[in-house]
Amino acid sequence: MATDEIVTQIRTLTESLHRAGRDDLLLEAITVPVLQHLNIVAARERLSPLVITSNYRFLLRKYDKEVEMSPINKALYLLFLNHEEGINFKCLADYREELTDLYRKVTNRVSDDTISDTIGRLVNPLDNSINEKCARIKAAFAKCMDEYQLRYYVITKHSVREIAGTSRIWFDRKKVITLPRELVEYE
Repeated sequence: MATDEIVTQIRTLTESLHRAGRDDLLLEAITVPVLQHLNIVAARERLSPLVITSNYRFLLRKYDKEVEMSPINKALYLLFLNHEEGINFKCLADYREELTDLYRKVTNRVSDDTISDTIGRLVNPLDNSINEKCARIKAAFAKCMDEYQLRYYVITKHSVREIAGTSRIWFDRKKVITLPRELVEYE
């Protein structure tokens, strides 16, 4: 059977169940995991390019909206955009210099002492500052889109299974932005 015939059959059966008021059976047939996956696929089709202007405004072109964030949140977001492979929060201190440079570019009214103090708290694994910044970034994007699209724009967890040459298996838990980088445009 050809794929377009299968699509036609599925559409016909789906419409029949829906008209009969049997969405419960439709959900049972589709299953929740498949439905969630389809929502993600549909969201991906509606993703907007993220335009980062020369003065570091974050614009969602397709929605004609600006994502408003503080300079430190923008600097953190840019750091994660620069590292598509992800960053482990415990190793954030390794990126201190890059993060400091980004913060200096994004803000122009802060003293070097303030920059150093802010970055110091952010990269300190014993401080909760990184989690607070990620929550604020998520809230800023959440004002502009639905939860399925939001998954691509926020800093989120990503676990990579590692086998360390022994019988032990461990996971490298990194944080990433899953937005396809072809959708990120710098002016």
